[in-house]
Amino acid sequence: MYPSIRDPAMECSAITGNIFANHDCKGHKECHDRLVSILTQLPDNLKIHAPVPATFEDLQRVHVPGYLTWLEKQCVKHVDFCMLDEYMYTGGYLENNQIVPGYLDPNTYINPCSYEVATYAAGSAIDAVNRSIDGESCFALIRPPGHHAEADCAMGFCLLNNAAVAAASALMSVDRVAIIDWDTHHGNGTQKIFYNNNRVLYCSIHEGNTFPHTGFIEETGTGDGTGFTINAPIRPNSTITDYHHVFSEIFIPALQRYKPDLVIISAGQDILIDDPVGSMKLVPDDIGTLTSLVRNAGDFRLALVLEGGYGPSHPEAIRSIFDTLERRKHPTIPSGMPVKATLETVRLLKKAHHIP
Repeated sequence: MYPSIRDPAMECSAITGNIFANHDCKGHKECHDRLVSILTQLPDNLKIHAPVPATFEDLQRVHVPGYLTWLEKQCVKHVDFCMLDEYMYTGGYLENNQIVPGYLDPNTYINPCSYEVATYAAGSAIDAVNRSIDGESCFALIRPPGHHAEADCAMGFCLLNNAAVAAASALMSVDRVAIIDWDTHHGNGTQKIFYNNNRVLYCSIHEGNTFPHTGFIEETGTGDGTGFTINAPIRPNSTITDYHHVFSEIFIPALQRYKPDLVIISAGQDILIDDPVGSMKLVPDDIGTLTSLVRNAGDFRLALVLEGGYGPSHPEAIRSIFDTLERRKHPTIPSGMPVKATLETVRLLKKAHHIP
């Protein structure tokens, strides 16, 4: 029998390491500096595990083998030049002993090390899940992020879908997995990978009508997966009151009905008020509140995988997650009412997913 997730003595840990510095592009929002800044505010006593790579077998549970082969070739090949302003669609090269990145699309850069680094991100997500199953609530502090990566496609800073790879690996030993995605952008890749699968419940709260322009209420799954995708698109400038209402009225009841063995949080903190890519109005303590809502929803295992988050307060938000998991902080219930648009979204979601 697993130890209870509500056991105050449960250990917390993180997985991170220097390997992630090898996928970098100075000046890009998704650069290694964002991870370095997080590490400065981790709890002093936090157990840190070294990253581990995913195997090809791990990756092909969710990614098309041909895509993996293509991606690796794009990353490792050298070219004669790379015009960053023109977004050359190629792998990058060495100039004056410095790696200059290329681009797969206008947002997603690669260099000769990127494929290897991405395998370590995915493998570390798997390791975080395995450690959580064993009773150690673990956060994979990794990059590049993953939730936009589809089975055969990189996009939105993402090369491999870390959370999806970890969930597919977990399904080798558990029956049901839930993924909660609170990144400000919809995790189109995670949704698409598990869209016809009833062994994964995917719940996403995100800013509507923005990149990647998916994640509508009507997207609920197909075939055996019908009803196992729950999308809560909300308005820009939403606050913790709106998030708390969606979690309390939709996500938590859905989790308790589904009874997963494991919950993976796709933790994207670009919902913070100072984030340059988001339009939401949360503060670092609010991220702890969301963590608390999920942690207290049931006795399932809990693992976290880093997605977005690019603003100055991002490290403080990560610290709030650990403080909540280790019960050094007790989040408060927000006061006030959500905006009318959020109330309407919740009403429609209750109808679509038969939630009382």
